[in-house]
Amino acid sequence: MYCDAFALRERTERGTLIRILPIAALAAALIYAAPASAEELTTKVYGATLEPGMTEVELRYGRLNGGPADGEDGLLVESAHHFSRRFYAGVETQWSRRPGDGRRFDGAALEAIVTLGRVAGIDTAVLAEFGAHRHGPESVETKLLLQKRAGKFDARLNLRAEKELESGEPVEFGYAASADTQVIGEFRLGAVAIGELGTSRHLTTRAGHFIGPVAKFELESLPGKGELEFETGYLFALGEERDEAKGQFRLLVEYGFRF
Repeated sequence: MYCDAFALRERTERGTLIRILPIAALAAALIYAAPASAEELTTKVYGATLEPGMTEVELRYGRLNGGPADGEDGLLVESAHHFSRRFYAGVETQWSRRPGDGRRFDGAALEAIVTLGRVAGIDTAVLAEFGAHRHGPESVETKLLLQKRAGKFDARLNLRAEKELESGEPVEFGYAASADTQVIGEFRLGAVAIGELGTSRHLTTRAGHFIGPVAKFELESLPGKGELEFETGYLFALGEERDEAKGQFRLLVEYGFRF
């Protein structure tokens, strides 16, 4: 009888453990997972022209809406200087936050832009960035910057390739694109699209994407010959991003001035 009771107890405890393990594993994954789409939340669509003598201080903020990642956000602060029509350099720092947690520092990066001039009527430049990350290896990123302006219309396309400085890691590809037009005064309306294009092991257009409307506004003639620019909008999630969120709110604020 004692043996039967002991065996029953052992089977009960084993069954309880089997039921608990998947729940514990899921909880651990939720606790320790990095915020999804943190980079997409602070992505900017760069232009391909520079303004000599301009110094910029920029804040980029994005927040996921809906889905398992609802409330996760990203914050990036960048300072940069346009040394000439050909060269720009800056430094940026990035933070992220999950609901219920405090904001945490994710890393910093140095970036530079070199303009290549106009090719077939399209302004062209190259961006290079070296990033140091708190929770991963360093990375190198390059972007081809393309911009076409025609009257009040402005279209931009950034093609990205990023490689973690760790043996065996593939190159990751992505893009950011925008198109907007001047509506009245310094107020502009348009759309932005941001997404992934796979890796050097597997290229695809069916990865995660965000796309949606944006509005831009600029205030000029501020102290220091300054300009204050705002960009805000809501991008809808498509593809794999739908597994994490319904979309993202975004806000970019940039103050440019000359000494």
